[in-house]
This record gives sequence, C-alpha cells and structure tokens, in this order.
Amino acid sequence: MPRVKRGTVRAQKRAKLLKNTKGFMWGRKNRVKVAKEAILHSGVNSMQDRRKKKAVARGGWHIVINAAVREYGMSYSKFTDALKKSGIVLNRKVLAELASKYPKVFEGVVKKVLAKA
Repeated sequence: MPRVKRGTVRAQKRAKLLKNTKGFMWGRKNRVKVAKEAILHSGVNSMQDRRKKKAVARGGWHIVINAAVREYGMSYSKFTDALKKSGIVLNRKVLAELASKYPKVFEGVVKKVLAKA
C-alpha cells in the first residue's frame, strides 16, 4: 500500500479550526481538542442567543408603545385590542418606530383607533 502524506491537509484543518476559535479564552483558542468542543458549544449558544435577542427587542417595543399610548389615556393591552378590532394591521416594531421617530403619524393611528373603538 502506498504511503500517504497528510501533513499539509492536517495542518490546514487545524488552522481552520483554530481560526474559528479566535478570541476564546484559555486553552479553547489554541488547543485542538478543546477548540473542537468549544466550537460545538458556541454554535448551540449562538442559536439560543439569537432567539433571546428577538425576545428582548420585542419587549423593548412593548415598552415604547406603552409609554407613547399612555399620553392618550390608554394602556398597551387596551390599545392592541382596539388596534385589532379597528382592522389596522401594523406590527409592534413599526408601531414602536412610529411612536419614537414620528409622533405625529403615531398620533393619527391612535386617533383612528379611538374613533373606531
């Protein structure tokens, strides 16, 4: 059986692995066995944290909308209920942006909701 020299392939494989662990602490950045394990766990954690990020953003939108609607004597829950009943389809992200950047437009939305409710 012929001899197979894998020196360059193995070195490239290790280099690619260690490149992905750049910035990790302790031996997780430069020891191959530990780096493999670190990459597996980091993939799981990054997936979970992307989900958490969306949840945190949604909570922030609720706070902004609630604060803006309180000026008109409504609570967030009553506003969203009235919004659904009036048939206005705007998601929370858009409503929060309107409330913070375009208060005149948001005021128009609130008045429409109050008129129909």
